[in-house]
Amino acid sequence: MGAAVLFAQLKLRLIAGALRGDLQRKLGFVFTLVMAAGIAVLGFGLMTLVRLAPRDVATDVVIVAYAAILVGWLVVPLLAFGLDDTLDPARLALFPLRTRDLATGLLAASATGAWPVATLAVVAGAPAGLADGPGGVLVGLVAVLLQFALCLVLSRLVTTSLSGALRTRRGRDLLAVAALFVVLLAQLPNLLLNANLGDPGAMLRGAAGVLRWTPPGLLAHAMADGGLAGLAEVAVVALLVVLAAWLWIRALNRVLVTPDASTQAASVREGGGLVDRFLPDGPLAAVVAKELKYLRREPRFRVLWFSAIAVSGVIAFSLSNNTPGGAGPWLPVAVTSMAAVMIALQSGNVFGIDGPSLWMNVMAIGSEEGFRTDLAGRHLASAVAATPLLVVVAVAGSLFTGHPGAIPLAVLAAWGALGVGLGVGAVTSVTIPYTVPERMNAFTGAAPGQGGQAFASAMGAFAGIFALSLPLAIPIALGLVWLCAVAPVYGLLIETLGRRLGATIGFARMPELVAAVSKPT
Repeated sequence: MGAAVLFAQLKLRLIAGALRGDLQRKLGFVFTLVMAAGIAVLGFGLMTLVRLAPRDVATDVVIVAYAAILVGWLVVPLLAFGLDDTLDPARLALFPLRTRDLATGLLAASATGAWPVATLAVVAGAPAGLADGPGGVLVGLVAVLLQFALCLVLSRLVTTSLSGALRTRRGRDLLAVAALFVVLLAQLPNLLLNANLGDPGAMLRGAAGVLRWTPPGLLAHAMADGGLAGLAEVAVVALLVVLAAWLWIRALNRVLVTPDASTQAASVREGGGLVDRFLPDGPLAAVVAKELKYLRREPRFRVLWFSAIAVSGVIAFSLSNNTPGGAGPWLPVAVTSMAAVMIALQSGNVFGIDGPSLWMNVMAIGSEEGFRTDLAGRHLASAVAATPLLVVVAVAGSLFTGHPGAIPLAVLAAWGALGVGLGVGAVTSVTIPYTVPERMNAFTGAAPGQGGQAFASAMGAFAGIFALSLPLAIPIALGLVWLCAVAPVYGLLIETLGRRLGATIGFARMPELVAAVSKPT
């Protein structure tokens, strides 16, 4: 118990230490507390209200809810790996702690915080909605504790087992893609319902039937059944919790004595690339080559680009099934342009990924013309990577909606939207710059204290793109689709003007720009 209390206190100290002297962090913590409290109250209330539904429906709802909570505990800590210091056991490997004390302390740290308390409150509402009689309530309370323990232990088992891989670049890439697939799968029921492809009751029964003999299904039926049957189901889940805890301790032992693969030297490839074949040697080619390497190696870029494509596909599927009279030729044009805008929004802070090393660019930039060349190289690299993706989106969207003739129109409109986005991003990059944290996570945003700047940059870029796109978007929406042929020229014009304006502003405030993207993380 001493280790558990100590680790819980350390977790609280970490939370309190992160709030000192930073208004944004304090506001973020207050927002987190409010959200956790709201979800706890709302979840508990909804769980108790399942008593108003028929018995079998109430049981199915609890099964699905418990399973969703368990999946959340498996996925969300992986997304927070590299942000929460208590998730990586390697950080504690040099402390003189026995494995038993370390496991007890890490489990206590997992149970400390606003979201664990909110989870416990939500799952505690199930006995009030399912249990009948004192025996059922007692079985329900034990089931609640087992569900909470299962969430904690399985979460620790997954993060500990994958901690070595998550410290490597390839592991973070795989995690980023897997997380996006999970988000897309979570939208599948909603898309099916919107497309009238499934009955909600049948989908609920089907999901509950699949999950019947999983731990969440056993615990829900234990609360509903009560008696000896409920006790037997609870005992089975208790054995599973003990087994998961044993596996976690074994994994913890192995991780503590395994060398960190992320510190091993990587091989360096020599030789020229494609950039050398098409661009003459000079600052422009150097910037393009560097940016293309960032796009290839940095997992956060892959997450954002894949998100743009995935979200576009979801929107195309949803609109094609909910548009009165069927989807017209405008749909692939709109979807492909939306994908281009989402890709271009990543250029709203082009210097943030350089971080403190931006000073080398500043030393090489000796004039406003040099700053324009630097921006041109960044934009050219983005266009080279985005063009094939936008062609794929245009082809897939046009064929999916049954309008193959709209492929060239969609591609041309997307090129125009991309140019507008890059031009606006050049201005926001020098007026509202912020630091991109160097953390082992593909889902990190701004450095501590710069969340407001990141939000203002994103909203400013979106508003600018929206306003500058209206001269073409409105006529195209009214039926003048031939204007898509003019879109690339218009986009190139906005990109050129934005790049020139950004260079004028950025060259005059290069010291402030370097300071803004070099904040400690």
